[in-house]
Amino acid sequence: MHKAIFVWVMVLFLAIPAGAEPFRVLVAGNLELSAENPEGASINLAYNNAALIRLGNDARFFRGIELELSAPQAWLSNQGSLAMQLYANLDRVPSTGVNDLDGRNIAFDPLPNKIKMVYQIPIRPSHGLRTTPYATVSTGIIPPSSFPIIFRLMPIIKGLSDALEHMRFTLTARPILGDEGAVRLIPRYPEQLRGRPFTVLINDTVVNIAEEQLLKEGEHHLVVLSDDYRNESRRFMVEKAKLLDLFIDLQDPTPLIIFEAPENALVFLNNAPVSRDGGPVPVEPGIHEAKFQVGDYTLTKTITVERGKTYRVALAVDIAVEEND
Repeated sequence: MHKAIFVWVMVLFLAIPAGAEPFRVLVAGNLELSAENPEGASINLAYNNAALIRLGNDARFFRGIELELSAPQAWLSNQGSLAMQLYANLDRVPSTGVNDLDGRNIAFDPLPNKIKMVYQIPIRPSHGLRTTPYATVSTGIIPPSSFPIIFRLMPIIKGLSDALEHMRFTLTARPILGDEGAVRLIPRYPEQLRGRPFTVLINDTVVNIAEEQLLKEGEHHLVVLSDDYRNESRRFMVEKAKLLDLFIDLQDPTPLIIFEAPENALVFLNNAPVSRDGGPVPVEPGIHEAKFQVGDYTLTKTITVERGKTYRVALAVDIAVEEND
């Protein structure tokens, strides 16, 4: 027999009563949603089974969750037999098997005579979800603090058929991801200047480095301003639903001069000899005189040094060739 394929939309009433109510449920298993697994997870349910739906630690990237219930072809002959129900704010996390719980009834709807339904639950404001011909979005928001939630199937008539008692439905739950990623700012201090104040701006807005920053995916601009460290400006990339550890290497703002010259050259700074093996030379801001001496040849250069900058002073030895007619 030819198997028809139907896509159906569940029009679900999202009820949010003030208090919890007791209920008994047979939990077949649990589904944990993660940004690392956008395809979600599935479980098979009988007519009187339930599934526990959890949010992973990366739920800050979720706009909502999507529930897709698929029924076998035989369901088309059993319209009006079953309903689905959702509970949030459970008094405890149930185990597999029969559980007596208290929870908040957030949804109830008889299953229509269709093969597949898609339902989306927003979990944060400004979620941007919209009802379409293929999915229905609830008008209420179920915040992450209300999870885990229970999805259950339940009979709404007496005298179920043998076929229905042996029927299995497939519930798939998956995250609906936003277009953001997170940035964790990690400062690293120089030993001699540990714990001095500084300010961080991301996209020209001052941020608290103790808090993770939720940013749109793409390129962003970071600036570090301080009277005690070197100022810094750089760009970084944020990936969707990923956490970026962004290290801020705070540096001593003392200006540095790096000298480069041939091995036989003598180098002087303000008439004092400079060691060729000492690395960058720290100096005070202001005007300094660099001098190179190679045999009888001497070259002097005046340098205006600013705070927080590094200068490279190089003696270039070149050979000039002229061609005359």
